[in-house]
Amino acid sequence: MAQIRSLFATRLYRAALSEHGPAIDAAELEASCYSIAEDDEAGQEWCETEGYPGYTSYASLTDLPWRFPIFADLVKSLDAHVAAFVKDLELDLGDKQLVLEDIWINILPEGGMHGLHIHPHSVISGTTYVAMPEGASALKLEDPRLGYMMAAPARRKGCREELKTFVYEKPAVGDVLLWESWLRHEVPLNMAEDDRVSVSFNYKWE
Repeated sequence: MAQIRSLFATRLYRAALSEHGPAIDAAELEASCYSIAEDDEAGQEWCETEGYPGYTSYASLTDLPWRFPIFADLVKSLDAHVAAFVKDLELDLGDKQLVLEDIWINILPEGGMHGLHIHPHSVISGTTYVAMPEGASALKLEDPRLGYMMAAPARRKGCREELKTFVYEKPAVGDVLLWESWLRHEVPLNMAEDDRVSVSFNYKWE
């Protein structure tokens, strides 16, 4: 009798941030993001020079948990979520551990987008969502096998999720998404009139 199995699974972790760690006040976190963006002249200049729509603290600030206590609490929560994901992935960390490498704010206005990319040198990457107005873009995840499919025909419309070339994950405010850092992803064009606000992060093995 024929057997068909799915091999080489790509895992995506989704949970409410509140499931682990200290309680995070969503309004306070959003206000903190805007306060930091307003004061971060170096970050604003980088975004303008690089043509980055909106604001990101990725290239300018490396100490958010030190600057604002709510980010320190956020990292405690993220540490617990990452530990749960590592357990699911059955990673053998040996005598090392996964630790936060960097964490940054993203404020994407109407018409802004962030193209397909990976996070080199990290193990786990992710995002928690601070503001997702109606029409805000989902996270787009790419099948990591795409470059090897060569002359393969397209999948049928409505095929099983595990067979899709791209998966669009629409998070809600207060959600956290985690994936392995080699997984290509992007934020498509933000069609909402209001800002899409998130906090992204990387964990490294050391």
